[in-house]
This record gives sequence, C-alpha cells and structure tokens, in this order.
Amino acid sequence: MSLSGHPDVDTAVELRLVVPDADAVSLPVALRYALTDPFAVTVAFHGDDVSVEWVFARELLLTGLEHPCGDGDVHVWPSWRSGQDLVLIALSSPDGRAVLEADATDLRTFLDATVALVPPGDEITHVDLDAAIAALLV
Repeated sequence: MSLSGHPDVDTAVELRLVVPDADAVSLPVALRYALTDPFAVTVAFHGDDVSVEWVFARELLLTGLEHPCGDGDVHVWPSWRSGQDLVLIALSSPDGRAVLEADATDLRTFLDATVALVPPGDEITHVDLDAAIAALLV
C-alpha cells in the first residue's frame, strides 16, 4: 500500500542492458503502477547517486508481451533466447539509446497485478478529471 492510501503495485525486477559484443549488464529497477496514474507504468533505475525514471503507457508493456509495438521513444517486443521468454524494451532520448531485456515471466507477474487492480479499459474510472484540470491551470 502506498503512503497516499491507494493500493499500488511496486515490484523490484532485474533488467539487463543489451551491450553489443558483450554480456548483458544487470540493472536492478523498480516497476511501479499507481492508481493516481492508471494509464502509466514507471520504470525507476537507481545507481550510484543517480536515479532515472521513465514513464510510459501500461498498454505498451501489455501489448509488447505478445507483439512488437511502440512509437517514438519507447518500443517493446517479445523475444526468445536459450529457452527463455524475454521482452525487449528500447528506450531513446536525445542522450542516446538503450535496449533492455526482461524475463517475460517477471514482467507478466507485475502486469497481472496491475490488471487485477485496474482491468484494461477501466483506467478512466480511476482518473480525477477535476484534479487533473486544476493541476493544468496552476
């Protein structure tokens, strides 16, 4: 349960940074899903005195488990290597590009918990439109 009193899904997983001609580099991350932003998933990378967060549509990850998808800065697609189901996530920014791989089972477990909290299509019922509009007007 989050401090705001809303049940959130917060899971630690290992992503691996795909490095050409080398072994993938392990990156511990936190995946977060909050009722306060029911359309989005946050991926938080924590390192030595550095914290970076990427926020993108939950639907992108749900679709990317089964089919290639994405547009712009984030692309997701299923993959398979050495008998292991994987999901690849490509992130692009003006500073560069990174391809990450995740165990599909870990990602699916996280996403199943988010779907149990808010089924796809029900996200709008958890959005406080008055608060969103008020925040835009500040």
